[in-house]
Amino acid sequence: MQPAPEYPQPPSRAPEGRQGRGTGFLFLLATLVSMAALAGTYIFFVRTTTGQFIDESALVEAVETHGTAGKAATKLLDSLPALSLLISAVVVLVVTVLKRRWTSAGIAVAACVGANIATQILKDIVPDRPYRGIETLELNSLPSGHTTLAASAAAAVFLMVSPRWRPLAGFLGGSFAVATGVSTLINQWHRPADVVAAFLVVAVFMLPAGWLIIRRGPRWNVWEGYGRHWASARLWLALPLLAGLAAAAVAAFSLLSVAVGTGLDDSTTHYFWAGTALIVIAGYLATVAGVWLFGHAARRRSAPRR
Repeated sequence: MQPAPEYPQPPSRAPEGRQGRGTGFLFLLATLVSMAALAGTYIFFVRTTTGQFIDESALVEAVETHGTAGKAATKLLDSLPALSLLISAVVVLVVTVLKRRWTSAGIAVAACVGANIATQILKDIVPDRPYRGIETLELNSLPSGHTTLAASAAAAVFLMVSPRWRPLAGFLGGSFAVATGVSTLINQWHRPADVVAAFLVVAVFMLPAGWLIIRRGPRWNVWEGYGRHWASARLWLALPLLAGLAAAAVAAFSLLSVAVGTGLDDSTTHYFWAGTALIVIAGYLATVAGVWLFGHAARRRSAPRR
């Protein structure tokens, strides 16, 4: 009896990514929440007496910290435009050329440019700060241009790297953006709300861009879970979470010290530390949310059975 003839098996395709459940809705929801938060930040910190007082007090109290920290912040801000563009351009260019992700690079760069243009437009069209009994400059400074530049450059790198590198890229980029925002406060260039608004502007542009990149690059947007690579270790999520919790504790203590008195009410930096904590919370919250959302969006599709 002759054996059955063997037919060549079709080559199995490499696993490719698929979008997690409700990905489109989650990206849309996150974008709308960012837009609403941006409007809320403006309304509370610019249009209300309480918001103006907290924001302006943090800016005024920054004078007390303008020593060694101020010099370091000045150096960072002076080199920021060139540093941000250099790092993001090198990473995006290298990834684009080596991995041939031309369309994704175009989307990421367009979103980065759009966020920075939108920031400058908002500064021009948003009304000047109304007088609410608080001594403050009337000129609008929301959102922060330096923070937008840093955060959008970091976000462009985050979008272009492979999913297993995104937790690390998110932590490093988020830290860079937070450090930039805090530096603008120390140097009295911007109020805390200006920095938070910049984070939100970047989110509004980068979230739709990320959704498009995942849809157009399913073969390389493959997420295998935490711990499969050292750059995707849960440590890179734990660190910003811990930093955010610590900042929340600092903000609560600082504001309660003013509100109810803790024996430290003669301090002149309560609002500064509360404002700094707000920047840290907003920056790292965006980092954690972004890493989770993009991890959920890029799922691994098993190779077809032979």
